[in-house]
Amino acid sequence: MKSAIVAQGLTKKFGDFVAVDNISLNVREGEIFGFLGPNGAGKTTTIKMLTGTLKPTSGKVQILGLDMDKYEIEIKRMIGVVPDEPKIYEHLRGYEFLEFVSAIFRINFSDIRQRVEELCNAFQIDYLDKLVSEMSHGMKQKLMLVSVLMRKPKVLFLDEPTVGLDAKSARVLKELLRKYSNEGTTVFMTTHILEIAEKMCERVAIINRGRIIAEATVSELKNTYKGSLEDIFLQLTAEEDIREIVENL
Repeated sequence: MKSAIVAQGLTKKFGDFVAVDNISLNVREGEIFGFLGPNGAGKTTTIKMLTGTLKPTSGKVQILGLDMDKYEIEIKRMIGVVPDEPKIYEHLRGYEFLEFVSAIFRINFSDIRQRVEELCNAFQIDYLDKLVSEMSHGMKQKLMLVSVLMRKPKVLFLDEPTVGLDAKSARVLKELLRKYSNEGTTVFMTTHILEIAEKMCERVAIINRGRIIAEATVSELKNTYKGSLEDIFLQLTAEEDIREIVENL
């Protein structure tokens, strides 16, 4: 199977601080890949380098066979990114934001209007006339999801995509991601909700202090370490015993 996302020796330094330390990844087309780690481990920095919004200090990125160094614009047309914090122009109304995104990607909005309506119905979005400044975090998150999914990108990068979503919308998103994966879309996602990773991801990589400390299928990790993905994650990343911490409180 072809590779959709390839990172080789990816490193990012901010001064003397090494945020991401010489990591390599190979994610196949159509795969749902989980990228897990505690806060500050380097997940978001890695996504920013993989999507071309942050230049690595060293290392290479290839998306769908294209080098990020040479084909950044072409790559950005083919991928979709949902950041952990939805950053949307506050002065726009919801429908204006969607039209703005379609114009950036040179898509005729009338051609995708039906798809936008279907996505809005699925996520229960009935507030496209509202100003973004009047929307809650969850409302913005759903609007951001629609702005990405309406384009049907070949590779999806999702940074904590279910944060702020109600239970029904989170379920809709999970089912949609499975459907898109079956159709060949590659999904690279971070999540702190390990049950989601355990149920959805074919493979996961665990990053801690900027380094990948484990990478395997969920079943392989369970066979090796014995226990749930949450137990394994804490075993590999927790530096203090949780019971001892709780007892001391």
